Amino acid sequence: MRFFYHYIPAPIILLVIVDAIALILSILLGAALRFSSPDLVQEDFLPTSVTFALIMQMAMATFGLYQREFRGRMREVGTRLIASFVVGFALMSFVFYIVPHLYLGRGAFGLSLLVGMMSIWCIRAAFFKWAETGVLLPRVLVLGTGTRALTIATATVSGARTYSANIVGYLPVKSSQHFVDATKILPEEGAPLLSVVDKYRINEIIIAVRERRGGGLPMSDLLSCRLAGVKITEASSFFERERGQVRLDSLNASWLIFGEGFNNRALRDMVKRSFDLFVSGLLLLLTLPIMLVTALLIKFESRGPVFYRQERVGQGGAVFQVCKFRSMRTDAEHDGKPRWATAKDDRVTRVGRIIRKLRIDELPQVLNVFNGDMSFVGPRPERPFFVDQLNKEIPYYAARHSIKPGITGWAQVRYPYGASLEDAVEKLQYDLYYVKNHSLFLDLMILVETIQVVVLGKGAR
Repeated sequence: MRFFYHYIPAPIILLVIVDAIALILSILLGAALRFSSPDLVQEDFLPTSVTFALIMQMAMATFGLYQREFRGRMREVGTRLIASFVVGFALMSFVFYIVPHLYLGRGAFGLSLLVGMMSIWCIRAAFFKWAETGVLLPRVLVLGTGTRALTIATATVSGARTYSANIVGYLPVKSSQHFVDATKILPEEGAPLLSVVDKYRINEIIIAVRERRGGGLPMSDLLSCRLAGVKITEASSFFERERGQVRLDSLNASWLIFGEGFNNRALRDMVKRSFDLFVSGLLLLLTLPIMLVTALLIKFESRGPVFYRQERVGQGGAVFQVCKFRSMRTDAEHDGKPRWATAKDDRVTRVGRIIRKLRIDELPQVLNVFNGDMSFVGPRPERPFFVDQLNKEIPYYAARHSIKPGITGWAQVRYPYGASLEDAVEKLQYDLYYVKNHSLFLDLMILVETIQVVVLGKGAR
């Protein structure tokens, strides 16, 4: 399903709804067990139960329990669930302090926490079992067996598998060369497409054919399928929906030109700017003590400035000075040649290694947000040297500069730290998705996932 241009798998939406119901009922059940008065509980504790569900689900989202690719073992689910409920307990205690009439008593709240945690754990176990069976998922036919079809095959069997489609098989077109697993190629090549759809009970056809001229696509057959109610999807749209990417290897320029998205309107810019100022101001207020301690530690460890300024490319290709905490030696680029940071980079100081892991080195960039050079959420700004190089090597790279760069972004929460041309390509595919579909809703989702990245220490160098 699509909310404000962003795709969310229907199973995840269902999971959110079921969890919410379970959490609401856990407060009511906990209070009923404690006070033995169901009528009183339903009337007096419903506001508390709704507040409890909202806060607990925010905590669970922060620990990745609603991430579309999360398929952890039940032991990992239990660990994240305990962490979520500890955070939720602290937040609920604060809510009880500022809104006393929501308080329901220690005994009832303790029982509710126990019931809620057990319920969510059971729901997760059932959800993973259901997801692995593929029951009720749409049955998908991929038209084509070439390199684009191989990309789809690789994506759907990777560790980042999203449970929202069941690939039934691949149908060759015009005796094209086969790159996909031969056991998944359907034998009905040349048969009427509608008969293949009926035979395998197909709900959706994905077009993965590169050459479409000269009868490369069976247009009349596709029209018959479309009129019969079968969904027809471009490979580019499939990746956008399933992986949150605009894939370069399956991209047609016409799809970008005539498709939805890229709605940079004055009202959206005004809302985003207001959001940037509010979130950045709040972050500055909350992290000021951390920033002061970080500045002192940097000063004590090594000589040199506390802050590090560096040229970066912003919106429209304009160059600005980004501000960060210094995390490397002052002679990190003594030869004057720009270099990407690598894993276990020996230029990083001891304090720098810690603040990079926790992303504290990025905090001074709120000043760039206040100046208007950056947004809080957007593609990460790169140095002019790398931008010139990547513009030559990667198609559509300049498209990421159509909006302001950000402190955090879709690529940062979906892909680990990049330090090569291949990494830049992968991150660009996420950046293009954000540029095409950015909204306040997506920005809020990225903020939640950013907290998860910081808490779980993902992808830092």
